[in-house]
Amino acid sequence: MTRLILASLSLLGGWGGLAKAQAGDTAVPAYGAIHAAGNVANHPDPSLRYRVAFETMRAAPDPAQINPSLERAARFMNLLAADGIHPAIGDVVVIVYGPATPSVLSDAAYRARFGRDNPNTGLLGALRKAGVSIEVCSYALSGQKIERDAVADGVQIDLSAMVTLANLQLRGWAVIH
Repeated sequence: MTRLILASLSLLGGWGGLAKAQAGDTAVPAYGAIHAAGNVANHPDPSLRYRVAFETMRAAPDPAQINPSLERAARFMNLLAADGIHPAIGDVVVIVYGPATPSVLSDAAYRARFGRDNPNTGLLGALRKAGVSIEVCSYALSGQKIERDAVADGVQIDLSAMVTLANLQLRGWAVIH
């Protein structure tokens, strides 16, 4: 009975955009799962230009796990997509530094460091395909003794996470920590 009610609400649009997400309207498939949530406030606003930077400095607790901060960026993109909002390419930026830096290693470099392929490889590719810019701090690379050629394809190396975050904020980006 509960399933029938939930299905009816979904078909009638009773859950707004989040019901659409259940039907497959996602920006980052297979990552950043969202759920239907009825009677909630502050849905994405289609009149806004979403320019958002994700400060990504925490590592996964285990090198075999996906970085939860990268997963959050995917969830954000999927929440927007559920309401039909797709930010322009480069309007969502993930800035990686600190302990999270190995999250953007190529599979070969990750394997050399942790004995396994990078669990974030698929997620990084899916985020890029959704138009998210992935950037890493050159100071973090140096501090963790990571060579530039060890960084995964498609990841931009920035001078400094601090400079990138300041530049983006001064240009109007919201920062999610």
